[in-house]
Amino acid sequence: MVARAWQRMLSGRRLDLLEPSPLDIEIQDIAHGLARVARWNGQTKGAHAFSVAQHCVLVERLTADMRPRITRQVRLMALLHDAPEYVVGDLISPFKAAIGFDYKHLELKLQAAIHLRFSLPVAVPKDLAALFKKADRLSAFYEATQLAGFEDKEARKLFGAPPAGLATPRLTPLATAEAEALFLERFHRLAAC
Repeated sequence: MVARAWQRMLSGRRLDLLEPSPLDIEIQDIAHGLARVARWNGQTKGAHAFSVAQHCVLVERLTADMRPRITRQVRLMALLHDAPEYVVGDLISPFKAAIGFDYKHLELKLQAAIHLRFSLPVAVPKDLAALFKKADRLSAFYEATQLAGFEDKEARKLFGAPPAGLATPRLTPLATAEAEALFLERFHRLAAC
């Protein structure tokens, strides 16, 4: 008998975390969850945590800044790059490796269901995955130096230097309701085609 790991969502959906169905995924649940998951395990400056929702919006923006001619569909994939974290949280990479099961496999299954739900390719093409990873690391650099107390030199060593000519975003952690609204606004703008 296969065990199930169900998560009840505020939308009323019940999501099977081990065998997620696209039919049980709602953008409101994703936005709500991501707005409440803190980047850097909450170890950031400000009255509020910098949420994964804000991080996703930043990664989408940086992706578009680095490759201005990408489609809305690609920008939507960038926005949803960390969407599985709405139910599994934002675990730091060393912890993911140490927890004892194939965490990445679980994340990929959930990501595939999310992509199917929003009519995106199940698997992200390698060139786009590399672009999203680059934007993700750039976001981490800005978050580290502006919010998490890293010195510039340390952040460059860990995440790489920002590309020349790219505008530096100014990051301000938002209250959860504001982060949720920001994420939903970007989603609806990109999905409206």
